[in-house]
Amino acid sequence: MTNAYAPDPATKLQIYGLMSLIKQNDEHARRAIRTGRLVMNYYSPRGQECIPAAVSVSLDPEDYICTIYRGLHDMVAKGVPLKPLWAEFAGRVDGTCKGKGGPMHITHPASGCMVTTGIVGSSMPIANGLAWSAKLSGSKRVTVAYFGDGASNIGAFHESLNLASIWKLPVIFVCQNNQYSEHTPIEKCTAIDEIARRADSYSMPGVRVNGNDPVEVYAAAREAIDRARAGEGPTLIEAVTFRFFGHNMGDDDSYMPKDKKQAALERDPFPLYRRRIIDEGVATEAELEAIDQAHERDVREALEFALASPPPEIAELHRDVYAQEVNQ
Repeated sequence: MTNAYAPDPATKLQIYGLMSLIKQNDEHARRAIRTGRLVMNYYSPRGQECIPAAVSVSLDPEDYICTIYRGLHDMVAKGVPLKPLWAEFAGRVDGTCKGKGGPMHITHPASGCMVTTGIVGSSMPIANGLAWSAKLSGSKRVTVAYFGDGASNIGAFHESLNLASIWKLPVIFVCQNNQYSEHTPIEKCTAIDEIARRADSYSMPGVRVNGNDPVEVYAAAREAIDRARAGEGPTLIEAVTFRFFGHNMGDDDSYMPKDKKQAALERDPFPLYRRRIIDEGVATEAELEAIDQAHERDVREALEFALASPPPEIAELHRDVYAQEVNQ
């Protein structure tokens, strides 16, 4: 990593703040489900906090992301407001999609979260379309497509990388390689040992980073974003990480070797990064504790806001589906 892509102390603290906020959101979501306050599909991103946190600090508010159904951390890092986010999780009318999308379909264009999709790999062709729009309009906007390691094996991955390279689109493909495609370990379903190497086939840079090291992720993302803004085309980033829970809420993760999971838990990126920035003098223990407490309060208030919001009316079933007739 060159000095040009080393985060300064303020950026390091900003990354910590986003990681803390993501962690609080995840803990409250799992608790609300366990206690029966919310009934919903949920896919915990715990263990992967630093990837979108380290990417988003280099994005402008006008930049876009496309993510997938297990992308709560991506949404929070990009700045989706917590109250409408939680209201959508709860299926309430004050949600980002009026309660009709639910946790798997969070969309909030005002913050740049253009789509959350339940279709594996579909974030990538959508991101290409958004990036093509930016290129046609002469905008400096970039788009980030988040996806998992399993999605790198489907046709949309290869088609999207090929097209993005041909057209030199301002898009960054971020593979959050948590080493499991739902319940299948990566070595049983992926023929290549490093997903980043697939970038060679499409004449674009491919970078493999430690997805649990915020500074390393930041450097790779910042370089890729700068490159995209300069009109030099796409980059594939593979951020290797580990998810701490099963594929979805209720999954007992019995397919994960216990020793492998325990080793990952002992390398939890959140406390390690917390200690790191304290040791570097970026912030004190008390300052970080104040950040954590503020985020805990904000998330708690957002949950209560969501639960107080009414569900959509039955008439909403027929809205936003077809074009509405307008009486002349």
